[in-house]
Amino acid sequence: MPCEPMERTRTAPAPKPPAALAAAESLPAEALLTAAFAHWGRALVLCTALQSEGLVLLDLCRRIFPAVRVLTLDTGRLPDETHAFLEQVEGHFGVRIEVIYPDAGELRRLTERQGVNGFRAGQVERELCCQIRKVRPWQAVLAGRWGPAPAAWISGLRREQSPARRRTPKLQPDPETAGAWKLAPLADWSAEQVERYTLRRGLPRHPLYARGYASLGCAPCTRALRPGENERLGRWWWEISSKECGLHRGASPELNLRLQELLPSRKSEAISLA
Repeated sequence: MPCEPMERTRTAPAPKPPAALAAAESLPAEALLTAAFAHWGRALVLCTALQSEGLVLLDLCRRIFPAVRVLTLDTGRLPDETHAFLEQVEGHFGVRIEVIYPDAGELRRLTERQGVNGFRAGQVERELCCQIRKVRPWQAVLAGRWGPAPAAWISGLRREQSPARRRTPKLQPDPETAGAWKLAPLADWSAEQVERYTLRRGLPRHPLYARGYASLGCAPCTRALRPGENERLGRWWWEISSKECGLHRGASPELNLRLQELLPSRKSEAISLA
């Protein structure tokens, strides 16, 4: 499924949330999801990388709205353990998880430009790789190119995961796609709460956790933690950065320029949200 050129034109002030979700920030996770599914129904989707937070959310969503649509991004660089675990998760929950892939043509242009592992050359090169492998495929989902366009999506962000996520709201407009909303029902949960829920509900656990991983992503960009490290420091450990791929923040002007150079047919964006 192609990731066609996209244009962001949201120049107006951020829209107000739906009236039913005006109190989202004060709602606990289950109550927020209940209100959100009552408002959006199947137009509210769950995106999960199969980390523990995502499985907590999948369990909550299935209990509240069994017909929830569940999606995951396969960047083409995931570890084998994640592919095997996907089947285990589907069997545990009795759900089919839609797998979203990058556009083959865009991947070819990326590797021709900076090589297979060119993401190690610098932060912008790494962010460009993330854009092609994760962000643009997800934008294609929100634009309706992988089935019905979602009105809103659920992420597993938690505020204590990193300084960059400390102010994560439970409900906000999607930073990249005008008209879409993004929920983080576990924003105020601690790692201990996630663990207690996982144990209490008997949820499956990604095998890499047992090997010291705390955040799961592409194989060449993720490592086990060293003693005392923050859980996001296992991602892109060679960088001094916010440790974000781009799904949860807008692209910088420099990154937008690189994207336009890489994808000449991509329309210039009206606004850049750094």
